[in-house]
Amino acid sequence: MKPEFENIPLVKNEDKKRFEIELNSHFAFIDYKETSQQISLIHTEAEPELAGTGAAAAVVEKSLIYIEESGKKLLPFCPYVFSFIKKNPEWKRIVDQRFEGYDKL
Repeated sequence: MKPEFENIPLVKNEDKKRFEIELNSHFAFIDYKETSQQISLIHTEAEPELAGTGAAAAVVEKSLIYIEESGKKLLPFCPYVFSFIKKNPEWKRIVDQRFEGYDKL
């Protein structure tokens, strides 16, 4: 994660069902679904003003930290999150082994 994102808090916006970070009044976010044991990450998006800044990667990493700290397992349905985990395989530790693409990570 780029240093400029380290001190930006992750917000779990339960009304919108998304994890989000805000930088200069612009958002990067991940839509999620949650059960008592799992969190599915569905779609990652950064507003155009944040393109190329690393905001999307920062919201992914912060969300993975949140999921790990919650003790839940991850279902990475979002292609961006899936790709992030492939590039950072240490995060496979929080992916539910029953996830259909688990062996491709």
